[in-house]
Amino acid sequence: MCQGVYHRAVERSPKTYGLALLFAALSDRTRLRLLNLMDGREVCVCYFVEILGQSQPKISRHLAYLRRAGVVAARREGKWMHYRIVAPAHAGAAKILRETLTVLSMDKSMQADLTRLGKACCVPQKASALEGAPLPVAIESVAFSAR
Repeated sequence: MCQGVYHRAVERSPKTYGLALLFAALSDRTRLRLLNLMDGREVCVCYFVEILGQSQPKISRHLAYLRRAGVVAARREGKWMHYRIVAPAHAGAAKILRETLTVLSMDKSMQADLTRLGKACCVPQKASALEGAPLPVAIESVAFSAR
């Protein structure tokens, strides 16, 4: 009995759980595609829906997962939700995220997503879901700690 109590306390440890949650967040292709699209920019959910061809609730669930993992932040502007990458406080997690983004930037399918995002931003009126949506905004690169 005492062992079970100790085991549960270890599982709830923020350091252990945070890193495990990061790896779980990075283990899904849709979440990797979302991170790739956010690298260096803040993006409205409607663009994710358009580029990835998935439903808004599904995209929002993936974004919530990334937020729980501590690698994405959100802000509301009227009816629009904007998402951007944030560096995790844990130095090792920040390094893992930085390396993951570097690898994603070299992947052809991820580059194709970025091309679609660029085209959608140039003519958002072609997709009714993007009508009136704020364009993705370039942001300063995420400052990852060099520890």
